[in-house]
Amino acid sequence: MNGIKKFNLGFLPTPLHELKNLGKEYPSYRILIKRDDMTGLATGGNKTRKLEYLVGHAIEQGADTLITAGAQQSNHCRQTAAAAAIAGMECHLMLGGEKPREYNGNLMLSMLLGAKIHYRGESRKGEDLELLAQSLSEKGKKPYVIPYGGSNITGATGYFEAAGELKEQLDQKGLKADYIFFASSSGGMQAGLMMGMVRYKLHARLMPVRIDKEEPGGRSLREIVRSLIEQGPEDCREIKDGVPMVEGYDHAGYGVVTAQEKRALKTLARTEGIILDPVYTGRAFYGMMDLLEKQKLPKGSTVLFWHTGGLPANFSYAGEIL
Repeated sequence: MNGIKKFNLGFLPTPLHELKNLGKEYPSYRILIKRDDMTGLATGGNKTRKLEYLVGHAIEQGADTLITAGAQQSNHCRQTAAAAAIAGMECHLMLGGEKPREYNGNLMLSMLLGAKIHYRGESRKGEDLELLAQSLSEKGKKPYVIPYGGSNITGATGYFEAAGELKEQLDQKGLKADYIFFASSSGGMQAGLMMGMVRYKLHARLMPVRIDKEEPGGRSLREIVRSLIEQGPEDCREIKDGVPMVEGYDHAGYGVVTAQEKRALKTLARTEGIILDPVYTGRAFYGMMDLLEKQKLPKGSTVLFWHTGGLPANFSYAGEIL
């Protein structure tokens, strides 16, 4: 989409298959799953697709250091650390909160992968990334800044291409997806899919489940997605009905596990042997379950859940899940 040479990090295409056991609980629908939890980069996840283009761009720029930000259980940060290791780069992560007494989940893996951690208290979305970049530059490093969630037009390219991958898989299997559910938080995946669906003529209705509450005074998630699309190919900027968003499941706030997320995790694990995560996919999967149970979607629809990964976070939230 943007002419950047991809740096291969993932095992693609990821599997697409039917959830037949779960489907018995929702007989009015056919349920598919796209397994981006199996991209293969340090336990996998959707950020792998973004990082293939972000790291590719960093290499083109002559960078020797990747820096990004997120929460302490950030899947994006864990995968960035892994990508840096593969590319032979240094990695710096700016994480929210204070230094913990014990390390587990994604934080433990990020450290195992060699990332240098900077704890930033209330800031978890990269508010000080440019300051860190400047400091590293002054020390002779060549840093490349990856935004929160990897969500810029470069990162969105990964899901622009993923739309084509899904279209090809559906065609090969003789399937058609009517609805595509996934967790939407930083906007890059959603923007990439929206553009890619236009380019590759993937005719389905996107159902992005909003994970995080809007921050007062900040840009809304819809504004972020729209802004990214405006930077994309001119023939792919089509937004017929505005930026879609499934709302109403984020009332507890970011990273707060409720009975809804616990139910989603246990349901998919105990019917299909597939592990969600408690922050993103658990919340999005529950949103899909809720709409299916209430039959808010037309009977006979084929519904696809795009699993974006996040398995390691379960170990940090174990006491709240079980």
